[in-house]
Amino acid sequence: MAIGVQNPPIDKSMARSAYSSVQRGTLSDPAINTVFEQLLMSLHHVSALHEMRGKELNLTRVAIMAWYYGVYCAASAMIAAQDGTQQQDHAGTANAWDRQIVANGFALAPFSYRLTTLENPAAQQELAMLRGSNTFDVNSRPSNPTEAYGACISYLSGTRDYREWQVCEALKEKELPRLGLTNFRTRQARDLRDDRLRGKTLGFLHQAFRYRGKANYRDALFLTYGGGVGASLTGFIADAEVVLKAFVVMAGAFCARRIGSTLWQRFLSDLSAQLHLSVMPQDVWM
Repeated sequence: MAIGVQNPPIDKSMARSAYSSVQRGTLSDPAINTVFEQLLMSLHHVSALHEMRGKELNLTRVAIMAWYYGVYCAASAMIAAQDGTQQQDHAGTANAWDRQIVANGFALAPFSYRLTTLENPAAQQELAMLRGSNTFDVNSRPSNPTEAYGACISYLSGTRDYREWQVCEALKEKELPRLGLTNFRTRQARDLRDDRLRGKTLGFLHQAFRYRGKANYRDALFLTYGGGVGASLTGFIADAEVVLKAFVVMAGAFCARRIGSTLWQRFLSDLSAQLHLSVMPQDVWM
């Protein structure tokens, strides 16, 4: 992701140009307040990552939390700027961001990669279209934009598989026993599984939530345990900051167009005068 957001770079100028045709919205005061609140929170998380750089062995897990919640807040701001709503849970926010932002063409690559269904073979066909001839995956560290793109699509594919596993486990716990079934070898069980997967989209925010869960609940042990782990983590937090900063730049540029220049400039002026963070509005939005 760090390679992707720098090739081409998602910076203030690029983001403003990308959203130059976005029209101002008719937003209520509560919606505008939500946009400003969530953008300010996202800036806090960028600043936290900035201060954590070079301290991977002690702060990697915490850095992933800061990275995710920075993304979550910035995405919430974009949703509020688009349709005036604020979701109250992670899944709802991921679904709304995918539906309101990505599906409408308002997310910049590499944050725009998505699947429109989780059901096979349609999902595999979409992945094949996205991947093309690129065979690079997440098992090796990418070193250039082509490899980075392959890794992103590989993680998208892996997250689709994970979501199918979740659906299957839930079905095996309740629905299948009621039908006298124990696996998915029958057509009835497969139809039930496919019905749950059909029409479910998968995008960047869904993947970010999965990544946060892996770090926070399942894989935390392996972040700092074992020989050679220090070398593999070198630069990790700096990369996380680069990715989050690009996402926040994107979110701010979109929200600025939806809110209008008068209120947006008042917001920036107030933060510039009163805020005390390592990363300030002029670093991402001005």
